Amino acid sequence: MRMHYVNHMKLVGLLLLGFLATGCASHEPSPYSGIESSLEMRPNKQDNSGRIPFKYSTSVNWNQYDKIMLEPVVIYSGADAQFSDLERKDKTALANDMTVKFSEALGKHFRFADTPARGTLRIRLTLTGAETTVAGLSTFSRFDIGMGSYNLVQASRDREGTFTGSVSYAVEIYDASTSQLLESYVTRQYPKVYDISVTAT
Repeated sequence: MRMHYVNHMKLVGLLLLGFLATGCASHEPSPYSGIESSLEMRPNKQDNSGRIPFKYSTSVNWNQYDKIMLEPVVIYSGADAQFSDLERKDKTALANDMTVKFSEALGKHFRFADTPARGTLRIRLTLTGAETTVAGLSTFSRFDIGMGSYNLVQASRDREGTFTGSVSYAVEIYDASTSQLLESYVTRQYPKVYDISVTAT
């Protein structure tokens, strides 16, 4: 039972960019009507931080999954997107950076697969919004999985981050062999420098 819980914490933590908050954003994230699983999501009453306001989950034995298929991060184009005045090139740069960082973090805990098979998760990430107070984008910090956190690549503490706003995105996790939706949520995160320690055991 404990191993089941820990494995689920690892998965969710690696998929949630747990930025340390540096301020408040002006727009609240939403289920986003163009997200495939948006109709399944409900207000997340277990989240008091406001970082995961909407979520859908099922009872899953996460121990059976040891491989992943990670789709490239896509930029949400729905009318309810929340990008403020962020230029297209910055959205693209942010989406590409997210793809790299998620791949690096997930690759430490799962094997990547090219085709759907038993024991494989398919993960879809959609960048749904971003707000910035200065030009440029910084690197990401860590992923949270449930109550656990797993950090991404090391960031130099002497390098000043240039992105001081917030990033909103949707995460959808499917069983790759059956296409069953296992879990989905929308979240808002805030960037800040970080280290590579693991805070969940």
